[in-house]
Amino acid sequence: MSKFTRKLRVFLCHASEDKSAVRKLYKKLTAEGWIDPWLDEEKLLAGQDFNVEINKATREADVIIICLSKASVTKVGYVNREIRRALDIAQEKLEGEIFLVPLRLDDCDPSFEQLKKLHWVNYFEDNGYKKLKKSLVQRFESLGEKAPSNFDIPDDLYKFVYF
Repeated sequence: MSKFTRKLRVFLCHASEDKSAVRKLYKKLTAEGWIDPWLDEEKLLAGQDFNVEINKATREADVIIICLSKASVTKVGYVNREIRRALDIAQEKLEGEIFLVPLRLDDCDPSFEQLKKLHWVNYFEDNGYKKLKKSLVQRFESLGEKAPSNFDIPDDLYKFVYF
């Protein structure tokens, strides 16, 4: 039996150009044991309506990680719809609650003004995953759960997640 009442539901918003890096992030988050990340290629089933399932997953998420890159911030298309949906849902959350986490995969500038107001994580830096995890732990604990506190893992073990 799990020591958690439930897992932290994390939606991974990203552009298709960043799929490789986001797959690695998905695997790392899944391995934590207390996080249930949502990635389209892992969670969508054949025959499901893509838009309906994405909308449902974003509404049910405890946290939405918005993966940003030089490719995604200049891209026109579905990723912008996902980001707008996430920003709309964030308007319903309590002030100060960690819900949207901008995660810069490279040295890019977020294209949405609302994202520029949030503190982001530079995932490409050595301590990027550790910083992301601290935000996720804080959010999980705000939901009444106790996340494991294994932050003593050396930073170099996290490097394989993106690089």
